[in-house]
Amino acid sequence: MTDTDRNKANAQAFYDLMFNQCKPREAIEEYVGDEYIQHNPHVGDGKEAFIKYFEQMTADYPGKVTHFIRSMAEGNFVMLHCHQQWPGDQDYAGIDIFRFDDNGKIVEHWDVLQPVPGESANDNGLF
Repeated sequence: MTDTDRNKANAQAFYDLMFNQCKPREAIEEYVGDEYIQHNPHVGDGKEAFIKYFEQMTADYPGKVTHFIRSMAEGNFVMLHCHQQWPGDQDYAGIDIFRFDDNGKIVEHWDVLQPVPGESANDNGLF
């Protein structure tokens, strides 16, 4: 397995453990390196801020789930294109970008989210 393949697998495993299985502390302990730089303006920087945010999300949105549509990797970067489903809220198309260290651990994260609209000017969809 190449480092790129390892990083893609680790990004999906991290996301699944954190988001779908609702275990952000375990996800951080298993898949994150010594530092964790966060670019999402709604989440504080660092590991503990991440854990606190996603523990609250689990309490607020039980049953949320994400589906991996595609993943791409180049060097130490992995991008996940996901379909997030939020019970009692709307669905979202998400792009998450992770930077990995040389040991295959996540050290930095960016994301963008777009609500899945009820109507579209084309038939192509977001996925």
